[in-house]
Amino acid sequence: MVAARITVNGKETQISPAAPHTTVLDLLRERGLTGTKEGCAEGECGACSVLVARPGVNKPTDWVAVNACLVPAAALDGQEVITSEGLATVGDPGTAPTLHPVQEEMAVRGGSQCGYCTPGFICSMASEYYRPDRCAHGESVDGGAGHDAEHGPNGFDLHALSGNLCRCTGYRPIRDAAFAVGEPTDEDPLAQRREQAPPAPVATEYTQDESTFLRKNTLAETLQLLRERPEAVVVAGSTDYGVEVNIRSRRADCVVAIDRLPELRELRVESDHIEIGAALTLTEIERRLDGEVPLLAELFPQFASRLIRNGATLGGNLGTGSPIGDSPPVLLALEASLVLADVDGERVVPLADYFTGYRQSVRRPGELIRAVRIPLPLAPVTAFHKIAKRRFDDISSVAVGFALDIEDGIVRKARIGLGGVAATPIRALATEAALEGKPWTAETVEAAARELRGEGTPMSDHRASSLYRSAMLGQSLRKLYARPATNTEAAKS
Repeated sequence: MVAARITVNGKETQISPAAPHTTVLDLLRERGLTGTKEGCAEGECGACSVLVARPGVNKPTDWVAVNACLVPAAALDGQEVITSEGLATVGDPGTAPTLHPVQEEMAVRGGSQCGYCTPGFICSMASEYYRPDRCAHGESVDGGAGHDAEHGPNGFDLHALSGNLCRCTGYRPIRDAAFAVGEPTDEDPLAQRREQAPPAPVATEYTQDESTFLRKNTLAETLQLLRERPEAVVVAGSTDYGVEVNIRSRRADCVVAIDRLPELRELRVESDHIEIGAALTLTEIERRLDGEVPLLAELFPQFASRLIRNGATLGGNLGTGSPIGDSPPVLLALEASLVLADVDGERVVPLADYFTGYRQSVRRPGELIRAVRIPLPLAPVTAFHKIAKRRFDDISSVAVGFALDIEDGIVRKARIGLGGVAATPIRALATEAALEGKPWTAETVEAAARELRGEGTPMSDHRASSLYRSAMLGQSLRKLYARPATNTEAAKS
C-alpha cells in the first residue's frame, strides 16, 4: 500500500496519521493552513472553499472550487489542492507575498471586514477567474450595459459565489471585486496549469484506526469489492456523507469512492437517448450538455450552490433516496431510467419504479447506479418549479418537474414529477390523466390544478405545512400555463 498524499499549494503532504473520515478542512488546518475556515460544516457557507485540479470541459484542467468541510482528505489522494494562502505569490525571504488579482480586488474594494469568510470567497472567485470560457463582453450593441445583475462585463458569473455567505461586509463590494477582475496573464502559473492534464486517478487503500477508505481503478474491481463488503458506504462528491460525518458524527468502517471511475464518467448522446454517467458532477453535466436538455438546464442553477454542484452527482442524489432531492422530479418528468450494475451484469429500471419507500429503492446490496438514461426526443414544453425559503442554496419544500407535448392546442402527453409531497419522489399520475387528450386551455389547467393539489401525502414540518405544499402544487401548474412562452409553443404546435 502506497501512503496517501495530497499536493497542497505545490507541496506534497501525507494524509497519515489522519483518520479516514478526516475532512480536507481539518487536514489543512492541522497543517497550519488556517485561512480555510469552518462556518457551518454542512457545505452551506463556503468559508472552507478550496480549489482542486479536475478534468476540464474546455481545457485539460479546470480549477474547481469545493467545500473542504465535506470531502474526506483520503478522497483527494494523488490530487492537487490550492488554498487561499497558495494563491498569493511568495517572493524572497523577508518580503511580503504578492497578492493574487482576486485578493487585490477584494482588498482595494472593501470586500472584507472581519475576514472570516474572505478566504472562501476568494477561492470561489478564483475558480470563476480561471474558468476558460469566461470572457469580457463590455457594452451591448444597443448601448446599454453588456451585463445583468448576476453577470459582470468581465464575464464573471455571480452564481459562482452562490455558496458563499458573508454576515458583515455586505455583498456589494464583493460583487464589485468580482466584476473588476481581469483575465489571467500568460505568466500566471495556475492559468498555465490548465493546459496540462490533472493528476490521473490513483487506487487508494488508506487504513487508520481500523477504518478504511478505498478507491479502485475500474468499475469491475469496485463491484467485486461491494459484493465482498456490502455494508461499505459509497461516496462520490461526499456532499451528503460529509454532513453525516460532521453533524451526526458518522464513522463508517469502510468507505468506497467511485467519483473517478471512468465507466461512471461518460456522457453519450445516442439517436434515441442521452446517457449520463452517475459520477459526473452536476457542473460537468451542465457545461457538457450546454442547454441540450432544457429541463436540466433549468434545474441546475436552483440545485444547491455552485460549490455543491462542483461535487454532487446525479447518482448520489438518486442513491440517497431522499424525497426532497431536486433531480428526481425533473428526471421523472423526463421519463428517465437508471442503469444499475453489479458483478452479475446490468439492468435498466425506469426511475418511476426505482423508489420503494422512504430512502429505499429496488437497488440491491452491492449494486451501483452506473448511468441515467433520458429518452429522446424531448418534450417541447418543460419547466422546473422549486418552492423554497431562499432563492438559491436551499432545500425544497416542494419541487415540480413538467414535460408536456402539446400539438394543435391539445395536450398529447404529460409527465409531471413531484418532490417533497410523499415519502418518495412520485409521478402525478392523476394530473397527467386530467391533462392528456384535453385542450391546453385555462379551464383544463384549472381542473388539472385542483387534481394536482391532491397528489401525494404532503406533511407539515419546519419548512412548510401540508396545506401550503398542496396549494403550491396547484399553483405551479397555473404558473406554467401563465408563462407566455408556453402558450406560444402550444399555438405553434
